[in-house]
Amino acid sequence: MAQVWMDYDRSEVEEVVGPLPDGLTYARYDGEHEPDGIEQVEFYVPPYFGPADPALVGRMPALKVVQAPSAGVDHLLPHVPADVALCRAAGVHDPGTAELALGLLLAAQRDFPRWFAQQQRHEWDQFNGGPSVADRRVLIIGYGSIGQAIHRRLDGFECDVVPVATTARTGPYGAVHGVDELPSLLPGADAVIIVTPLTPATEGLVDAAFLAALPDGALLVNVGRGKVVDTDALLAEVRSGRLRAALDVVDPEPLPADHPLWNAPGVIITPHVAGGTTAMRPRLFRIIEENLRRYVAGEPPVHAVER
Repeated sequence: MAQVWMDYDRSEVEEVVGPLPDGLTYARYDGEHEPDGIEQVEFYVPPYFGPADPALVGRMPALKVVQAPSAGVDHLLPHVPADVALCRAAGVHDPGTAELALGLLLAAQRDFPRWFAQQQRHEWDQFNGGPSVADRRVLIIGYGSIGQAIHRRLDGFECDVVPVATTARTGPYGAVHGVDELPSLLPGADAVIIVTPLTPATEGLVDAAFLAALPDGALLVNVGRGKVVDTDALLAEVRSGRLRAALDVVDPEPLPADHPLWNAPGVIITPHVAGGTTAMRPRLFRIIEENLRRYVAGEPPVHAVER
């Protein structure tokens, strides 16, 4: 019988979305303990966290659908055969990623690390005049559903939000600039939020020239993919004290314990946790249920990546 592998018990998913389709065998795969019957897997949901090898799909000859639990699928693309549907978790991580992007922006602008360190030392040392979010210009580079979710949350902070996408267009909040306009936009940016997927066009987008175009004191927030940013170029800028960074994704990842980015001045790091909130699972379960139902009915899945 056709198998479904996912890092969740069937009952756990059904508690949120109701009954899953019959006629399939459901097995839990956590990335380490492999169930029997891999040759019968037709629908696969890779674990969100953990050591699961993306090349595992090469051992699934009956595979028809891979439902990624993440918004980005760059880690799966090289391994999933072209005749297998590869689906994104569209909308699943929008709130968590947008919240963390905003949290990193606020933490860096209001210098939370300074205050946290003072709290540990039991020191009351006031300082006024630090940077705000209000009245600042914030670029959002990458304007899909997550970029738009960040924009919505920034709306109440009285800042000038400038969305940037692959090409210029009109978005839900007005004009969206094209990436070709960055040379004229970067010099006026107080903060830049990176939320682009990793593609051949975006890998290394934030290079030495990009960073050099930013004004002194500007902040780079990355909640997209680590390889969008040239780590060496960023290190040079933050070590000089000219720029600051707040990063949920880095290159390399995981970041080695002895990597200089950990202790670089003006840098805040979280370990790629943006999407992993209480909002994630219910949203992911709804997509899994819908695509399982569509699969059993012989219908195309939602959020399939065009290749």
